[in-house]
Amino acid sequence: MLMKTESPMTTAAPPDDDQGVPVSVKIRERVQAARRRFHSNDNIAEFIQPGELEQLLDEVTVKMQGVLDSMVIDTDSDHNTGDTARRVAKMYLKEVFNGRYVHGPSVTEFPNAEHLNELMIVGPITVRSACSHHFCPVIGKIWIGVMPNEHTNVIGLSKYARLAEWIMGRPQIQEEAVVQLADLIQEKTQPDGLAIVMEASHYCMAWRGVKDMDSKMINSVMRGVFLKDPNLRREFLSLIPRNS
Repeated sequence: MLMKTESPMTTAAPPDDDQGVPVSVKIRERVQAARRRFHSNDNIAEFIQPGELEQLLDEVTVKMQGVLDSMVIDTDSDHNTGDTARRVAKMYLKEVFNGRYVHGPSVTEFPNAEHLNELMIVGPITVRSACSHHFCPVIGKIWIGVMPNEHTNVIGLSKYARLAEWIMGRPQIQEEAVVQLADLIQEKTQPDGLAIVMEASHYCMAWRGVKDMDSKMINSVMRGVFLKDPNLRREFLSLIPRNS
């Protein structure tokens, strides 16, 4: 008599709960679960998993195409705008706003072996950003003054430019951008004093609104001895060739 054998039980694969969920929603949910802020000038790189930036590029392309459609632009027959949605999406995610989506630049720090304690000025560093009100360009220059001490970490001159580029590569308000950069350099170098001056043209004024092509905004952040010592502050400001 043949015995009937039972088939081994098979376990069905659990359904993919994320299937069909836009990648932007997944990233947003991770940020919110961590109770972190995700304003326009915040970096969210730690919440983006490998491969998701390309998916986000695809998603932004589709939505940008919707913007062009709503503006009644015939991208099907207009050879100038046929790929505009993709170009704009790539520009935002991988160029002008790249500082939101990638980790900060690698910065090698060296001990202050020679116990340098004299004023050092780096600049002008050309910076490019965009205002978070209209996404219009903000283009200008930055000067950085550092008063080191024997415990200060020394970083290469080009690294100041890299850090500035990373901070500015987000929709920004100039006043907040300078503070963010100051916080980052303070953390990296731990100097006795730090001073930053930024002078920039805002195309939300030059390109729209009052259409003033000549106005510039200048603001500064002073930390440590630059804040306490007016003579040192005057020396730093006097050495900045802003009209060059």
